[in-house]
Amino acid sequence: MDAEAKGRGVAKKKTSGGKRREKLLTVKDFERAARQKLTKTAYDYYRSGSDSEAALRRNERAFRRLVMWYRVLVDVSERELSTTVLGTPVATPILIAPTAYHKLATPDGELATARAAARMGTIYVASTLATTPLEDVAEAAESPKWFQLYVHKDRGFTQSLVERAEMAGYDALVVTVDTPVLGRRLRDERNGFALPTGMSMANLLALTGDDDQGSMLARYVADRHDAAFTWSDLAWLKSLSHLPVVLKGIVRVDDAVRAADEGVAGLIVSNHGGRQLDASPATIDALPGIAQAISSRCEVYVDGGIRWGGDVLKALALGARAVLVGRPVLWGLAVDGEEGVVKVLSLLADELSRSMALAGVASVRNVERGMVVRE
Repeated sequence: MDAEAKGRGVAKKKTSGGKRREKLLTVKDFERAARQKLTKTAYDYYRSGSDSEAALRRNERAFRRLVMWYRVLVDVSERELSTTVLGTPVATPILIAPTAYHKLATPDGELATARAAARMGTIYVASTLATTPLEDVAEAAESPKWFQLYVHKDRGFTQSLVERAEMAGYDALVVTVDTPVLGRRLRDERNGFALPTGMSMANLLALTGDDDQGSMLARYVADRHDAAFTWSDLAWLKSLSHLPVVLKGIVRVDDAVRAADEGVAGLIVSNHGGRQLDASPATIDALPGIAQAISSRCEVYVDGGIRWGGDVLKALALGARAVLVGRPVLWGLAVDGEEGVVKVLSLLADELSRSMALAGVASVRNVERGMVVRE
């Protein structure tokens, strides 16, 4: 093992040609391998946070500050990872967060992600900014899927997206509420980020036109996103379909209570992966207060900074029903397409199961709230 690999704790494995390749044992290993396969522009787009990227770092570091007061002499010979979200059974409490532009990682794009989710028995939240039409994603695999929605200035177009999602068979509408404008992603600005020729925001061609392929995301959001969307518009949005509504981007207790009062089905405690307000709190720090205030009024999920199966267990102990992972899925997608996503989700599930055994937890459905505290 060379000094660099030894220093970063990455095992190497010989190939048939005598060369050594990295054994992918952690999400970080997958990220390193993905970086070698992606263009710099694509890697920076997936990897970047806003401004100084403090929120991006804060999300991960907050998990490291949490310690688990484990139990012993508990029968953990079998661990139960399955649960339900909005009444839908899932094999693990690890869902796939909405992320854009999967064809930057693999030619099959979102189709590969949807198929991997089905194989793993979990839910994929398809993004408005997908590079594959939402109907094609829905048809890729017979499994539950949610559709993530940005509210556009053109309310008629927004309505058409909702109607398309319902018609295609999506099971819930995930409305992103933390993006009235786009956070400034300096890496994208320096790279002049644009989709490659022949790749488009496939759900938005009616707005952008076929000749708008590769348009900059920042320009699109500035031109199209509705910064005037408020609580008073939520009833209108809910009236557009029979789909349950989940709000994504909540970090304040009072906003969470207001959302529950408005009758939403779920909340995702999220700061957009550290890509919007750079001064936002770590989502795992925001989670406990929200979960306590909401209680059983609606389901609470969390995303941001989850890189280990142990992080999932911490989130469950602090009140999350399930977690959503974004970047780890993209790294798997870049490394090995559908198989890469399956490998990453399997890795996280295995780590979660092992953490449960070591913490004296036999089922994700009865994780003790008090077992995790800040260091």
